[in-house]
This record gives sequence, structure tokens and C-alpha cells, in this order.
Amino acid sequence: MNSFHYQDGQLFCEQLPVAEIARQEGTPFYLYSHETLVRHYQAFDEAFGDFDHQICYSVKACSNLSVISLFASLGGGCDVVSGGELFRALRAGVEGGKIVFSGVGKTVAEINAALDAGILMFNVESSQELDLINELAEKRSMVAPVSVRINPDVDPQTHPYISTGLSANKFGIPISEAVSLYQRAANLPNIKVVGVDCHIGSQLTKVSPFRDALDRVKSLIEELRRLKIDIHYLDIGGGLGITYDAERPPLPAEYAQAVMGVVNDLGCGLIMEPGRALVGNAGILVSRVLYTKVGVTKNFVIVDAGMNDLVRPSLYNAYQKIVPVREFTGKEIDQKTVDVVGPICESGDFLAQERLLPPLISGDLLAVMSSGAYGFTMSSNYNSRLRVPEIMVIGKQYQVIRRRETFDDLVAGEIMVDWRPKVERS
Repeated sequence: MNSFHYQDGQLFCEQLPVAEIARQEGTPFYLYSHETLVRHYQAFDEAFGDFDHQICYSVKACSNLSVISLFASLGGGCDVVSGGELFRALRAGVEGGKIVFSGVGKTVAEINAALDAGILMFNVESSQELDLINELAEKRSMVAPVSVRINPDVDPQTHPYISTGLSANKFGIPISEAVSLYQRAANLPNIKVVGVDCHIGSQLTKVSPFRDALDRVKSLIEELRRLKIDIHYLDIGGGLGITYDAERPPLPAEYAQAVMGVVNDLGCGLIMEPGRALVGNAGILVSRVLYTKVGVTKNFVIVDAGMNDLVRPSLYNAYQKIVPVREFTGKEIDQKTVDVVGPICESGDFLAQERLLPPLISGDLLAVMSSGAYGFTMSSNYNSRLRVPEIMVIGKQYQVIRRRETFDDLVAGEIMVDWRPKVERS
């Protein structure tokens, strides 16, 4: 459910016409609904009720400070996968004790920063990483809290690029090797084992893969406890899907029911890391039609947003619903099959292919729906294009939460060498 709807022939975000924001701020831009973000967070929080749980928002989905701080104000923590995301979480006011640090390639600098921040735990992904954390914690006279990310070899039934729980994936420790690594961790002087972590992938639309993975993790926790290795937290990751097209993913309440049915008697606090499910349908990308073009075999709608702004369609061949900001009704509708393409100098630069859309003309506005997750965070300056602003609507008003880049921003980190020959003076 989201707060984008047609009213009086125009697309609204909450109580504000999208076209009015475009008139004042220009295009393209990302637009988020405050109301939807709050509703989605609360749906997760309420689904787990009084059970001991902590929502750690997956920052990689949408890393804007205002989005992170909004979830923090609701009691949320963060799941981070880089030093930059850790910095963002702390800058946004998230308590260190509500941050988990995931990822297969944590650097010395990142581990040290996380130790200094007093994070809840590291989700360890290899034996060498465990040794490094122990070594760095020893240098600081600290004890580092860790869980081990378990790879349960469960098929999440999602796109292979966003699958993380199969034996062929780079993530985690094979469940068959987990006990020996936990035993070693428990004997390291500057390591405290606090949890077990399991994340099997993203955009899951069934609860069965979650249940299968948790069944295996539950058996592992029971075995660890028999070995006197106590587990305080079970990090169940994220991955709950959203509706892009015809998907019917479980609601948070169904997801919680499936999870609780497996782990209710474990006596562990639950940590969950939703990202896409919180922000995906809370955001859109607004773009303007530049030209229409009739080709030999295809018709094109050329817009001012490209693959540098939203890479998912090109990278994953992902479906993103596209709707006109001006509502087309009745006899006005004479849909044509078109490719919606951007200005990037790549044949792979498209937002949609073979899509039925009403007759569009230069100047029309389009909304790329469900763009709140992995939209702006995956954007780039390819073709030296400026990254677009992020805007949040709150009721009848809007706030720019990231300004549009300028050309000075584009080259701010660069140093131009003076190649002119030096003239030696006698």
C-alpha cells in the first residue's frame, strides 16, 4: 500500500500534486512519501508485537539521512555494509547499539570504526574476518560482539543476482562448517559470540524459503547451546518482496507468523533487516518526456531520466511500472507499445521495453513506480550526468532532502594536472 493516487486527473503523492513539485524543482527527481514510510515500518513493528525484536533498516536500499533518521525516530536501528553506511547511520542519530555490520569484505578501517561506535554486532562472513576482528579488538582492549552469517543452502526463488543463501553464493559460512567456526570464535579472547545471522536473498515472494532456512538455523542454535555456546540474537535478515507488477508477496503479518512459528520457543531476541519492503513502494522517479520517435521496428519515448538514475531495468531486466502523471481516461486512451528510454549513450539505457502506454507528447511527466529501493542509492554520474534530487512529501508540503547536484559537484573531487611544459629560467 502506498500514498500515490490519482485525484482530479493528476497523480498525487499524499495531498500534493506531483506536477506541482516538478514545476518548482524540475525533473528528474526521486519522490518519497513520509506517510508510506511510517506505515510500512509500523506494519513490521506491530506484526511482531511484544516479541523481543529490533528492526535494523537495511541502509543500502535507500541511504538518505532523512529516511534513516525517520526510521530511527520510530525506534529503528540499521543494517550497514560499509563504513560509509555506518557513518550515515550514526550521522542520522541511530544508536550504535542498534547497528549490525554485515558484508563479506569489511576493511580494517571499517572494523575499527564499528568497534569505536559500539555496534550491536558484526555479522561475520569468513574465518579470516573473525581473526581480524579479534586482532583489532585486542589492540583496543575491547571485546567484539559477533554473530556468524550462515549460508543454509536454501533456494530463495528470486533473481540470481539478489540470491544470497545458496552454496554457490559468496555470502556466509556453509551451515556444515558453522559449529567448528563458532567453537573457535568462543575461544578467542577478544570475541563474544552473541548471535546467529541468516539472510537468503532479496525480493522473496513466498514464506516457504524463510521457513526452510530458519528450520536449519534453529537446529544449529540448539546444537550450539548443547556445546555451551549461548545465542542471544537471531538475525533473520530481510528479503521480503514488494509488488512491482503482478507479484503477491506476503504481508508483514504473514511473514511474522511464519517466522514465529519456527523460532517462538528459541528464547532469542529477533533482529530483522527489511529494506526494500520499507522503502520500495514509498518512492517514485519522476521524469519528463523529451521526444517521441517512430522507429522501423519500435516506437520510443525518450525521457530525461536514464540508466544512471535508475539502473535496475538495465542491470536486472527488472520491471518497473510506469504511469503518466496526467491521468488518461475514456476515449483519450489509445495505447501504443513503446520503449521508454533515456539519454545515456548506451543501447541498454531503458526504463521499460515493449510497454503499453497512452499517447505521450513532449513535456508530459511520467512516474516510475516502486523506485524507492535501489533507485537513488545505485545511481551514478555516468555520462557526466548530475545526480537528481531526493524529495519527501509530508501531507500537503514537500521537503528537498538531497539537492540536485551542480556541475561544480561533478568535478569537486578531481585534480587537474597542469600538462604545460615547465620553462626553466636561466
